[in-house]
Amino acid sequence: MLPELLLNKNPLTEKESGKATHLLFVLPARHPDALPFAATLEAALKRRKEKYDDLAKTPLCADLPNGGLGVWVVLKDKLSAFERHTILRKALAELLNEQPEQITIAVIGNKPEREAAARAAAYVALVNGAQLPQCKKKDGRRALKKIALFGAEGDLALPQALAEGNTLARSLTTLPPNALTPAKYRERIATLAKEHGWSREEYDMKKLRKLGAGAFVAVAQGSAEDDAAIVHLSYAPKKSKHKFALVGKGICFDTGGHNLKPARYMHGMHEDMNGSAVALGILLAATRLNLPVKIDAWLAIAQNHLGPNAYKQNDVVTALNGTTIEIMHTDAEGRMVLADTLTLASRAKPDAMLDFATLTGSMVTALGTRCSGVLGNRPELLNQAVEAGKQTGERVCAFPFDEDYETDLDSKIADIKQCTLDGEADHILAARFLAKFMAHDLPWLHVDLAASNHKGGLGAVASDTTGFGVAFGIELLQKLGKV
Repeated sequence: MLPELLLNKNPLTEKESGKATHLLFVLPARHPDALPFAATLEAALKRRKEKYDDLAKTPLCADLPNGGLGVWVVLKDKLSAFERHTILRKALAELLNEQPEQITIAVIGNKPEREAAARAAAYVALVNGAQLPQCKKKDGRRALKKIALFGAEGDLALPQALAEGNTLARSLTTLPPNALTPAKYRERIATLAKEHGWSREEYDMKKLRKLGAGAFVAVAQGSAEDDAAIVHLSYAPKKSKHKFALVGKGICFDTGGHNLKPARYMHGMHEDMNGSAVALGILLAATRLNLPVKIDAWLAIAQNHLGPNAYKQNDVVTALNGTTIEIMHTDAEGRMVLADTLTLASRAKPDAMLDFATLTGSMVTALGTRCSGVLGNRPELLNQAVEAGKQTGERVCAFPFDEDYETDLDSKIADIKQCTLDGEADHILAARFLAKFMAHDLPWLHVDLAASNHKGGLGAVASDTTGFGVAFGIELLQKLGKV
């Protein structure tokens, strides 16, 4: 649940500022002629031996004469979206740490400055004002109920929709694994579909076995509960000229299977379903925006457990498209469930496909957790993806997708190896592997979500779980659909 956003195009008045208990001033690069609590700001700057320009580096926090708390921050014109979001997050943290019921934000400057500041401030405030699931016996947190935004210019439907989609993705991702088994996840998705008018179709294990989806089934059969499924959701507005497919990895818990993860690396594996949560977040944001494109979301929901029926090294399984796969490592399960899901999704011949997955440790090794990696079969799509990352503050880095990498996946007994055992360039090999399971030669982008979790927050988001990919995905869909 997001806080209520109250918009006022007029500047913050002296009366309103006097009533505010938690107040953020978002200022332009030049010093404004008139500013509420100007004397308080000048006194605080003098005490810290700083100047107005220093507010562009570090927000200033000070007590207000009315007993409230004020924070001042300057947004320079040439800031990137990531930099803009980051400094706003730090500024808002000073206010949100006191757990107020309402915060007041005043954006100051000329019309374009206020429009840009309002969009960014609204998004950052909404995202961080939302509360994520908590399992403590006594939850002492006080919810932020309202955000009053003064001086707002322009339509703020986009930041509101992105905040709602991001919050959904983070909320699902933070749920403990016993609260989000595949069966329970499917129930939650069914509820979301009913609430938002999405059509829903499920390919359960019985249906997948009958279809011959051996790659997906190989992973899912290790669970005692036969509750895994590929869930297909559709958002289909009238007069849509384009159709796109989203594919999300939804491994609700990843033990590693027979190649069991040590405790240090198994901890946190309830977040291995983040790709599917991001796809759901994009779908929700698109619905809120009435985006005029058809979107099919395909969610590969399963667990990678160790049991009597679990798949093992040296098995050879046959995927939905007839490709035989030699199993090299049971902890490379994500590419297995995605393989059959990509086949199903591509059979509908969308204009483009985007898949999201916390897929490889090698991507984290390559990039850290500050941005995510993208690979794909169209250079122009990669360029659009990188630009979408810059514009949204969810940064992505493009990696090579050259065909000769694929020779590392040559198998003596099957059509392809699932992976190699040395791990070299595994993020690239995983993408080359996935490309084998497209039913048609479609524009396709693979997003390896290295930035799904970053300690201390990232960009706009203060929580470790970032919801990375929702804002990026919406921006890219708008570019592709020319919305």
